[in-house]
Formats: sequence, structure tokens, C-alpha cells
Amino acid sequence: MPLRLAILSFWHVHAADYARQASAHPGTEITAVWDEDTARGRARAAELGAGFHPDLGSLLARDDVDAVVVTCPTTAHREVITAAAAAGKHVFTEKVLAPTPAECDEITAAAQASGVVLMLALPRLYEGYTTAVREVLAGGGLGRLTLVRVRLAHGGSVGEGWLPEHFYDPAATAGGALIDLGCHPMYLARLFLGRMPETVTATFGHVTERAVDDNAVAVLRCADGALGVVEASFTAPASPFSIELHGTEGSLVYGTPEPRLLLGTGGDWRELPVPPRRGTPFDLFVRHVADGTRDEENLALGLDLTRLMAAATRSGREEGSRT
Repeated sequence: MPLRLAILSFWHVHAADYARQASAHPGTEITAVWDEDTARGRARAAELGAGFHPDLGSLLARDDVDAVVVTCPTTAHREVITAAAAAGKHVFTEKVLAPTPAECDEITAAAQASGVVLMLALPRLYEGYTTAVREVLAGGGLGRLTLVRVRLAHGGSVGEGWLPEHFYDPAATAGGALIDLGCHPMYLARLFLGRMPETVTATFGHVTERAVDDNAVAVLRCADGALGVVEASFTAPASPFSIELHGTEGSLVYGTPEPRLLLGTGGDWRELPVPPRRGTPFDLFVRHVADGTRDEENLALGLDLTRLMAAATRSGREEGSRT
């Protein structure tokens, strides 16, 4: 029997992507849709040939829903995910898990109490370049790590702009470029550093004068002096995704701008092979549900991600020193 899924809201820009993946996956089918926007939900449910429920409770009571894809506003995650978990539904959710660590604690407690799989969409965790970088770090190829820099940007807020206006609503998003797009550089920086930093300092820019940041940088400082630099922007259409790692014995760079992984030691550079990705988060979620397993690293990294974003948000709200 296929895994029977419900899509909980089409608020997020990736909701349609997950609906397509679920429709194409041989082991899943979409049986129901709920959306806080009734008109939007009805339209999307009709497109998918699924039942629409304006009431979340009635959807979660359905016997033909085994799991849910949560793509509602970020600030509604706690309410929606805890309800789904309490109803015994496995949960695949967009990042971040929730805006605050306290809300994350409620979510994870609900999932643990019901014994359901809870997994976040952290796609770059499973990419081949991440695997290759981790192998170099594990082998000590860079010596003592001193700096990790990860940048991700797009031009969704400039020109005609393609981000929906509700992505600039702080009441729904809990933030802008850093929490939405910068989450990927943030969890990668945390992963490569190998531990939680002692402090997080963030600066938010409002290039397009929206209510949330559209241009942001966060600096993570570890106890041993190692630094992580996380950059995210909605205002840089030609900026490539890039990774830099520097240590006392070498440097590792990826995507500058071509997707090549280069290791530099002793003044020489050589290209390293990049293995294929381990799978999409959605595919892996379906597999975990089928096997009765959990991606413990995914959840642990997701919880650290919220802690880091909460700290960055506190820092970004404070004005820096005047020049």
C-alpha cells in the first residue's frame, strides 16, 4: 500500500514542489489537502484530485492519511505539527522547524509521544559536495579548522521579483532572507564546524525596504577561535552558491562559480570528485517511514538550526556601533 499523504497548506513556495514529488513517487499518493487560505486550498486540491478540508482536525481524523507535508506559515508550525503528531501522522516539514527552541521542544515531544517520524527539508545535507567536504574534514586534510563560509543568494526581491508578498510578512515568516534562504548556509556551517558556536552576531539589510531582511550576514564564533560566516540575500540574482573552508594546513572551496570542489594545500590546487547526492529529503522521508527508522542527524541539525536562527534574530534586531 502506498504512503497516503496530506499537504498541509500551499503557503510555502516549495509546497507545489513536494506535491509534484509525491504525485510522481511510486510509493506515495496525495489523498487530502488543508490550507488556511480556503480558496487556494480548494484550487490546489482540485488540481491534485484530492479531498479538501477547511478544518485541520477533520483532515487529521481521516484514516486514509498516514503522513503530512507541512508547508504552512513558519509561525504556525508548532500548532500544525503538534496536532498532526498527536493524530499519529508522520511529518515532513519545511525548514525551520519553528522560530524558537521552546516551540521546537513542544513539537519534538509530540512526535516522540506518538512514535511518528519527524523530518525536515534540509536538502543540502544530502548533496554530494557535503559528503565530500565531510570526508576531507574527517581525514584531517585541512588541519585545524579556522573559517567556514557559506553563501546562498537569489534575486527574488529585485526587479519584478518572484517571491510572493506573504514572504515579507514577519507575522507569518518570523524573518526574511536569513531564516528562509540562509537556513541552508546556517546548517551547513554548523555541520562543518562540528559543534555549536559560543556566540552569533548578525546584521540585517533592508535593500528593498520590506518589513523583513532581504540581505543578511551572520558570524558564528567558536570557543577555539574558529569562525563561521553565513550569507544570504534575496537581492543578488547572479550570486552563486559557494562554500569555503580554511584550516591551518589547507583550504577547500566549492561553487566559485562553477560547481567544482577544489582542495588547496602547499600552494597547489586539485579538484576532488563529488559523489551523487544521497537522495532528496522527501524520498528519504518516505524510506524512513517504510523502514520504521529516523534520521537522527537531520532532526538534531534542525534543532540547532532554530537555536542559531533565534540567536541571529536577537542580534540582528540590535543596532550595530555607529561609524
